[in-house]
Amino acid sequence: MKKQAIVDRFDGRIIGAGSTSGVRIVIGDWLHSPLGNFTDVMVATADDQRVLLAPSQQVADYVTATYNFDEVVLVDVRFDGRQLDAGPLQAAVDVGRRTGTGFALRSVPKPLGRSRFLAVVADPIARRVHPGVRTYGTAGNGRREYYSALDQFAVTAISGTWHGRDLGDLADVDPPPRFGFSSTPRRPSWTQVTTTIVRPQG
Repeated sequence: MKKQAIVDRFDGRIIGAGSTSGVRIVIGDWLHSPLGNFTDVMVATADDQRVLLAPSQQVADYVTATYNFDEVVLVDVRFDGRQLDAGPLQAAVDVGRRTGTGFALRSVPKPLGRSRFLAVVADPIARRVHPGVRTYGTAGNGRREYYSALDQFAVTAISGTWHGRDLGDLADVDPPPRFGFSSTPRRPSWTQVTTTIVRPQG
């Protein structure tokens, strides 16, 4: 008998931003998940090294089974919606107005907006509106991943340091970091999202 797949759902927000230093960061702030409430950070350096900052080995194991990294660092990760404290990365992000995409997303009833069905249907639209963004695809270890965005705001400023070096000013997320099959939008953004990962048992 074929084993049933395991469906994991993560509810939270993803903040993606670039900087004039070349460092690009993707903050995953998860309010509800199979791993509890946690924040992790994916960093793409100026020379395109991919670093995961994870708050526990459990989170690191799950995330590295899904995405690709050159280095994993276990650190305390604290994020209050603006200020991030994550070991070698100290950053503050300012969030501005709702984007046009955010207004469109808010018009979709939430039960439908969070569904895997809509993530699949929305994939070609997302690719056209936000090049590099995918809402459905295949992740590591036979996993399938669905991004269901529910709202979006513009990130208007960033400040901080990476290993003690100044991040500089806000910039586009360019080139796209290569953590998985999808990137965050090129324009820095704060996105409310439900991420669903379907993975094989065992």
